[in-house]
Amino acid sequence: MTTPRQTLTGARPRGHAFKGNFNYIGSEGLGLNATQRNRHAALLRATGYEDCAALTVKSTDGDIPQGRELSFAWLAGTVMTGLTSVLLMGAALYVSFLGQDTFSTAYEALQIEQPHTASATSLLIKTDRLKPVAQTRSDREIVEASIRETVDGRGMIRRQPFVRIRATLATSATALSDNIPAYDPVALLSRSQALAAQDDLQVSTDVYGAEVEGEVAVQTASLPVNIRPAVQISDKKAAEFVRAVIEGNFTDGDSAILGYAPIETGVRDLGIMTGEGISGVAENVTVMPKTHLAEDAGFGRSERVLTIREQSSLEDVLIKNGFTAQMIGAITKTLRNVYPSTILPAGARLRILFGPSRTSNSLIPYRMSIYVQDVHAATVALTDRGQYVLGLAPPAIEFPEEDTEEINVNNLPTIYRSIWETARKHDVPDEITDRIVAMFAYDLDLNKRIAPGDSIEILETPPDASARTELLYVGLKLGNTTRELYRFRTDDGTVDFYDPNGQSGKRFLQRRPLKGGGRISSRFGYRKHPVFGTYKLHSGVDLSAPRNTPIYAAGDGVVETAKWASGYGRYVKLKHVNGFETAYGHMNKIADGMAPGVRVRQGQIIGYVGTTGVSTGNHLHFEIKINGRFVDPLSVKLPRDKALPPQYQRQFAETVAQMQDLMQRDAKPMTVASTE
Repeated sequence: MTTPRQTLTGARPRGHAFKGNFNYIGSEGLGLNATQRNRHAALLRATGYEDCAALTVKSTDGDIPQGRELSFAWLAGTVMTGLTSVLLMGAALYVSFLGQDTFSTAYEALQIEQPHTASATSLLIKTDRLKPVAQTRSDREIVEASIRETVDGRGMIRRQPFVRIRATLATSATALSDNIPAYDPVALLSRSQALAAQDDLQVSTDVYGAEVEGEVAVQTASLPVNIRPAVQISDKKAAEFVRAVIEGNFTDGDSAILGYAPIETGVRDLGIMTGEGISGVAENVTVMPKTHLAEDAGFGRSERVLTIREQSSLEDVLIKNGFTAQMIGAITKTLRNVYPSTILPAGARLRILFGPSRTSNSLIPYRMSIYVQDVHAATVALTDRGQYVLGLAPPAIEFPEEDTEEINVNNLPTIYRSIWETARKHDVPDEITDRIVAMFAYDLDLNKRIAPGDSIEILETPPDASARTELLYVGLKLGNTTRELYRFRTDDGTVDFYDPNGQSGKRFLQRRPLKGGGRISSRFGYRKHPVFGTYKLHSGVDLSAPRNTPIYAAGDGVVETAKWASGYGRYVKLKHVNGFETAYGHMNKIADGMAPGVRVRQGQIIGYVGTTGVSTGNHLHFEIKINGRFVDPLSVKLPRDKALPPQYQRQFAETVAQMQDLMQRDAKPMTVASTE
């Protein structure tokens, strides 16, 4: 409170706090007389100023501040209370949006099943689901055919079983493929080389059209010179047939001549026949599905619905769907009182909800439900403590005929991991899977993500007495492109794989020649330069990798340059045959022995990743030139490394036809013997 005796020294407006006093006496230095000072004092009182003591921080410890006292302890407590409230509110909202996989276990997951009255939802029609649902194919079958093989110098025909797998590529990575070899395209080189045929391996693809039971011996003898096969088509009939075709008067019902193959009209032939000119074939074109995939986005949830085709062990089914042995043990123990059987009958359904793992780069099962005759039998759910407990049945759905899986684009694995995941799910031996990815490593960027609907087909021999199998055929469908490789043995005993045109799966050059393949940080094409800001052609591809990651020669060649080259930093340039050149920039170190004129082989270390020259980080700048022109290393059509000699073309064509016949034959799914 102020008193009449107090001066305006220290006056300040009500509700305002000033440090120190307002010294009005200093106005004398401005030349104001007493009258003017009194007038100014009256104006200050009118505006709300009053005389009072200055603010002080010397409040009594532990007491509530009084009057003009301030307490830092009380101020700090108030601020901390506010911050704590904000954090608690944020945590509550976070849990509300993400569900039980964060801080607490949902109450419903701990309850025993109660009657569920929700209406059924179809998986195949448009609903309120945010993720699309795709049908998945998963067939492992046995097909049989008559083959010819040589045993003790005698030709024999016998029945041979083959294992055929036709499946869509896995759209999510689970614990099933957690321990696969790390992707290293250069390391795959040694695992895709031609094989030396084993003497004890009796595998033949010489498939006969006639079906036999047991074994039939084959004997050959020279044809006597006086025996001549009967003429099936006379020259006159052949000439009439050709004339009828040319004149357009020939129909299927006019003749029964079988001596001529049907005319196969291709794209180029069609252009000539219709008079529209020769149609070109588009090359070096990459077809990619349109997605909104965020590269750095985290995993999301997806649900898989399976139908048990044959009576199977619950453990076997769960292992093939991403459950670990520890998970299966916990689930079996939890289900003991409500579903004691460890056998799933034919026609049973499984619904598995997958979600991200906090400890690995894969999805783990959050919930698993069993349905028998489409009636819910039991559900187990994962708690935040990593335990499986009995849970409520999930919302009812209308079960489809085919297996389905929700597609979450953030969960789509790389081609490399998806092939491993799919192969392990179908019991393909790891050594065969390793061979498959090695054969495609030249032609594909296996670090790219798959698209829904991509698929794989595999044909192999069944395990022999030593549990050994042999790969005979593999077909990989990615988007609208199918790549096929067929096993073929030449007369020198060498076994390798070739496409339908007799070209090997190996490429003349590698597309990502460094350990691990690197991460694509900048693609080929026009871009804004990250340092200079100019818009210009980026003449290669940038592959980010840790410093001193080994860099390999993309192909056999001769060192043309190995030195510092301005903006490229430490730089190596290789010259290959047929006008091909490759260049490697920004190296931290050039490998010892690299000098002009030195010959290098594909896969040989020529340097180490760095950030020398004009660079913003550790990476390899990789270029390919063809006849002096820059091309995109990731998509340019590269020549094959090897082709079958002409003398094998007819025999190889027969092998291709036989393999295709095996892939089309009717078969029944393999059964899994199980007992309780």
